[in-house]
Amino acid sequence: MNIRSASRRAAGALHAPPPARADKDGSRLRVATYNIHKGVRGMGPQKRLEIHNLGMGVQALDADLVCLQEVRLFHHGDANRFDHTHFGWPKQGQAEFLAPEGYESAYRTNAVTRGGEHGNALLSRWPLGDVGHHDVSDHRFEQRGLLHTMVQWHGVTVHTIVAHFGLIHASRVRQAERLGDYIDAKIPRGALVVVAGDFNDWGERLDPIIGAAGLQRAAPPDARRGPLTFPSRMPLFALDRVYTRGLRCADTFVPRGAAWARMSDHLPLVVELERV
Repeated sequence: MNIRSASRRAAGALHAPPPARADKDGSRLRVATYNIHKGVRGMGPQKRLEIHNLGMGVQALDADLVCLQEVRLFHHGDANRFDHTHFGWPKQGQAEFLAPEGYESAYRTNAVTRGGEHGNALLSRWPLGDVGHHDVSDHRFEQRGLLHTMVQWHGVTVHTIVAHFGLIHASRVRQAERLGDYIDAKIPRGALVVVAGDFNDWGERLDPIIGAAGLQRAAPPDARRGPLTFPSRMPLFALDRVYTRGLRCADTFVPRGAAWARMSDHLPLVVELERV
């Protein structure tokens, strides 16, 4: 079963077991990136808890690496609001809560807000090494950062960076440049690199800047633009992306359907990668 048919099954029935992988020998690295909107949707009286559904969604993706943005470590207000609901607010941080059985998790805070904090996370089927954080905030109104984790995959290190860029184009340009500077300074030349996240690049203008850092966008060879992931109910923009070095994209998929549209304002992007 290939990634497209597998993910259709997952989107249609989140309670089903994780779909079968196309590579029986595990030679491909399946990477998902997903902005989970802090595990809640709606506002005011219509605000609802989606973190439990997101847990089923993450498991259904059956990815080796799940790169998450807008992940809550804690939030007192939401915890109090949803504590008496049927499922309740998770007792642990959302990264740990969402990690499927057997996965390791890494989390670092980007933003401290009234009542709580949130940031980026990585869930990994493969062993994790050192975990670091690099602040790329461009102004005081938006706190942004890079989560850098070393993943041990088939005996090699894959430097995995989870990113969430700003809402202003000029800020995103500077953050893309800082990403390149960080890779030059902190990651050995020739090492495998995966950078995944929500780049908020509405105008599709960051690829040349990120490409100057030696990264290429994971997309089908004949694609004119990346898979659309935002907004989840009617995707028009390719905000969620994966960039790589030393790996090539073999396949991509964005699961769709009412269940996925309900859980977050973004859809997850799933890519399968092979060694170059």
